[in-house]
Amino acid sequence: MMLRGLCSVFLLCSGYCLGQSVPAAAPALETGKVLEHVVCAKFPEQSYALYLPSTYSAKRDWPVVFAFDPGARGKVPVELMKEAAERYGFIVLGSNNSRNGTWKPEADAADAMLQDAQERFSVDLKRIYFAGFSGGARVASQLAQLCKCSAGVLLSGAGFSQNSLPQRDTFFPVFSAVGNLDFNFSEVVPLQDKLEQIGYPHWLRAFDGVHEWAPASVMEEAFGWFRIQAMRTNREPRDEKFISAELKTAADGAEKYSANGDSLSAWRQYKEIAETYDGLADVTTFRAKAEELSRAKSVQDALKRERNDFADQERLSSQILGALQTKENPEAPPSEGPANVLQDVRDLRQRSESEKKPERDLVLKRALAGIFVGAIETGNDTLDKKDYRSAVRYFSAAAEVKPDSEWPLRRLAVALALDKNRKAALETLKRAKTKASDAAEFIRWVQSEPAFQDLRNRPEFGELGI
Repeated sequence: MMLRGLCSVFLLCSGYCLGQSVPAAAPALETGKVLEHVVCAKFPEQSYALYLPSTYSAKRDWPVVFAFDPGARGKVPVELMKEAAERYGFIVLGSNNSRNGTWKPEADAADAMLQDAQERFSVDLKRIYFAGFSGGARVASQLAQLCKCSAGVLLSGAGFSQNSLPQRDTFFPVFSAVGNLDFNFSEVVPLQDKLEQIGYPHWLRAFDGVHEWAPASVMEEAFGWFRIQAMRTNREPRDEKFISAELKTAADGAEKYSANGDSLSAWRQYKEIAETYDGLADVTTFRAKAEELSRAKSVQDALKRERNDFADQERLSSQILGALQTKENPEAPPSEGPANVLQDVRDLRQRSESEKKPERDLVLKRALAGIFVGAIETGNDTLDKKDYRSAVRYFSAAAEVKPDSEWPLRRLAVALALDKNRKAALETLKRAKTKASDAAEFIRWVQSEPAFQDLRNRPEFGELGI
């Protein structure tokens, strides 16, 4: 069941399409600058980061993007979107409350932002967009499905929620962005076929990067694509000059793929161009190029390799994560970790470090990234359930994936301390200290972490220099 507040906002969106208007108050907020903390008037416990274009005026309605980060970092997407928002005339809000977890807090954050935006700004309710990264992407797609008011969704680093997969009766334009080293690459790319099958307008942009928000350059492309989609559906007046410029940029990109020998990406982009600009421009040439490439042996071979790579990534990740789920012998001493699994992780990391073939290295790195995220998430879950021995196992694996990162070592030290393995906890803290990027912050964390209460009275604790 939808929350009552969220329903009311979405009904306002639907009402607008039926001819109702929503008054907007003139904002007393600075334009042309990212504001990190704007408190919702009716929900003071909720806040968001905001970017209003420097040309903002309440005299006309403006398209708006509501962004959701998995860690409630509203400023992050707003910073990345601000240049695109300024260039294309979008208001952008990023929730400081929505984070990975249960649905109610995410829905409450969305409800608060939507209500505050409508009451504070001149919002074009025909051009409401949702954007999200990772778990936030799943929130964005689910909100769009529930409200039936979205002009488009930007999915970064993930696809739809498993509880709300794409459906024929609720579709909207979807711009997908994913890093080539993202463990969810194998989810986002096949999603495009599903979207095509059921009639969603869609565009895929892969960028050089890991599991992270798409860079500002991709945000520019996404916002431009959203405007093209708005022109196709008469949500925005047609601008022939803009259409021609965007089409040329897209065509140049497809040709660059071809020139670099990436026929698979070229084929996909020519298909997307033909679908996106159909009815706005002559797409005969692009459709013909897409059809020609679809029959090319290079494309068929690349598709087969891609499917095999995705299957291999899944196999590598599942083997290790599955082994981590196997309970240890309860009679074994705490010092005996899951040695075989950790060795498997170490071997996989070393294979990646020595791999000479770039395509193969991508597969190994994506598999490792999936193992890392899976181990951290499950480790946190088992820690919350006070299953400290299991948490140690998961955080040990995460630390093996990224031996130079302090974060998994911090979590491992906490789990070890709670499991009463004080010696190993102190040794892990020593390792984490050498990796700390901010020594002063690390010391403050150790001093304030409740899990280390029993350690502070031990002589070895003083050796940490804290």
